[in-house]
Amino acid sequence: MNKVILVGRITKDPELRTLSSGSSVVNFTIAVNRPIAQQQDQNASNADFISCVIWNKQAENLAKYVKQGSLIGVEGRIQTRNYESNGTTRYVTEVLCDNVQFLETKNSSKNQIVEEEPKEEDSFAGKINNVGDDDLPW
Repeated sequence: MNKVILVGRITKDPELRTLSSGSSVVNFTIAVNRPIAQQQDQNASNADFISCVIWNKQAENLAKYVKQGSLIGVEGRIQTRNYESNGTTRYVTEVLCDNVQFLETKNSSKNQIVEEEPKEEDSFAGKINNVGDDDLPW
């Protein structure tokens, strides 16, 4: 079984590319927090940086709605591939995404709390209704 589920923050704004075949693709990296344990090196990073790739409509949505630092959930599978570059074989391991979930709203990073005012037509708005046990019909 090859299944990966990750939750992390995207490390930079996604860049949408369109291939000659017409397919859309976004390569991106997410930072996934590691459980904090006593580490040998106190300067070591507490996150893993995972390379991911997503295709077509989901790639377009990711590029349109996600920015650097956004919290996302990724579901997919691990894929390995290799290619030649200047006579050297390069190996790549990445997550091929089947599904990406946006886990926070646009404004959540601003930590704004919006309180809704009671509507005027609501006659009970702002009133406390004290009902005792003797007032109940059962």
